[in-house]
Amino acid sequence: MATAKCACGAATLPFLWLLRQRLRAAHVFVHGTTIDMKTDIELRAKILRLYHVERWTRGTIARQLRVHHSSVSRVLEQEGEVLVRQPRPRKTDAYLGYIVEQLQSYPRLSAARLYDMVKERGFSGQPSQFRALIAKMRAEASRPAEPFQRLSTLPGEQGQVDWAHFGHLQVGRASRPLMAFVLVLSYSRAIYLRFFFSQNLSNFMYGHQLAFTHFGGLPRVCLYDNLKSLVLERSGKAIRFNQQFMAFAGHYRYEPRPVAVARGNEKGRVERSIRYIRDNFFAARRFDDLEDLNRQALQWCESSALARRWPADDRRTVGEALLEEKPKLLALPDNEYPCAERAEVVLHKTPYARFDLNDYSVPQKYVGKTLLVLASLETVRLLDGSLVVATHQRSYDRHIQIEHKEHLEQVLELKSAAKRHHNTTVLSTAVPSAPEFLAAAAERELPLTCATKELLELLHTYGAVCLEQAVREALVRGTPHIPAVRQVLERQRHQAHQPPALPITLPDDPRVKNMHFAPRSLDVYDQLQEKPQEKENDQQ
Repeated sequence: MATAKCACGAATLPFLWLLRQRLRAAHVFVHGTTIDMKTDIELRAKILRLYHVERWTRGTIARQLRVHHSSVSRVLEQEGEVLVRQPRPRKTDAYLGYIVEQLQSYPRLSAARLYDMVKERGFSGQPSQFRALIAKMRAEASRPAEPFQRLSTLPGEQGQVDWAHFGHLQVGRASRPLMAFVLVLSYSRAIYLRFFFSQNLSNFMYGHQLAFTHFGGLPRVCLYDNLKSLVLERSGKAIRFNQQFMAFAGHYRYEPRPVAVARGNEKGRVERSIRYIRDNFFAARRFDDLEDLNRQALQWCESSALARRWPADDRRTVGEALLEEKPKLLALPDNEYPCAERAEVVLHKTPYARFDLNDYSVPQKYVGKTLLVLASLETVRLLDGSLVVATHQRSYDRHIQIEHKEHLEQVLELKSAAKRHHNTTVLSTAVPSAPEFLAAAAERELPLTCATKELLELLHTYGAVCLEQAVREALVRGTPHIPAVRQVLERQRHQAHQPPALPITLPDDPRVKNMHFAPRSLDVYDQLQEKPQEKENDQQ
């Protein structure tokens, strides 16, 4: 115990020495000795005289009297002198007016671009110092943080709607924007999510219609941004609404209410829901196409999105709050509002109507007329007045010809040469390398008509994918002729251990096409193969 006390006492020596040094913190050192500023009246008087009478600076006084500059500042502050440090001149002082003018005109202008602009005008400072100055100017110009009050809504009273962009989706040769329509019930926080290839007015109304059907009703008020589907023009509180969407809202008997400009906080529940969708649904999500993505989105809305905790009471789930809110929603009308996309198209010289990057066939008698297009999510209808002249399945690819056989037969009856051009079009659409192959065959003076006909036969026999690979390989090898393509196709089937492809050509006679044959057993042929082997065994 005595040893421990000695050790403890020895350990306290540095602590006592440090404490004594801290007590001397109010002293000023002069040549290694300390002077108490409260008792050394002579030194204090000298500092005040040199500062007020001789107009010496603090640094000059400290050097001449051999005291620290903080001691000089302390004496002057104790006498009530307000010390104002004169700022050092900066290289940016000459450009401050120009910088302020540019920031007022372009508030989102980056510091890097602004640095290049002043550098072109003679600025020689460093980029890091310039960025620090711009950051300080932005912070001083920004408004103070605004407090917000949490709002509560009644069941069935309010919903919030918004679009969200989720990149692009490749559909064939077309790159389509992937837009998410999100509707959130403000009370229960229930989410409806649906993906579209655009955010036009037709899809906007379709999203509402599907969401109302999903919830079995609709809220009395829906909040929106000032998007063009709802607000065409706005000046303060004066708003010019989109009349077509107002007719849609009138059909469902609810009030569309745009929030104030640049006030996204007024519909913060849908904004937070979009962030929740990005993190908990879309992140690392795998899907085959838009239909598969929407199927997974609907399943997520009915499971994970409803199973999360309700923000108003964490003892309940969103699904339980939705059950409480559903009886308070407005009832759906008896009939749905027509949400089809409408467009007028003019048919010039060919019996095709161009709509959404693709061509849809119509009867040849409508060439030169103007038709009305009514496009839903699945179909495209073309009307002459109130008469539907053609109905097609909608394609989201690009530069695709969607045709009906009877429409083409009408043209082929009038134009015999059209059949050859049509075959070339069909071949180019299915096999993208076919035009290059035919051009190379033409350079070798090979008959193009026969080559086109044989390529079409190979297309029907082997399929578009295999034919495209074979044509591309023939072009790489420098053998643009049909036997080379056929050899590659047969080699592919042989390597895949598949039997040779045998084309079957049947006449157009319906009596032949509608014939049915009962399948027969092939055991007889197996027995014929076994008999020669038995004879050889008997001879042996």
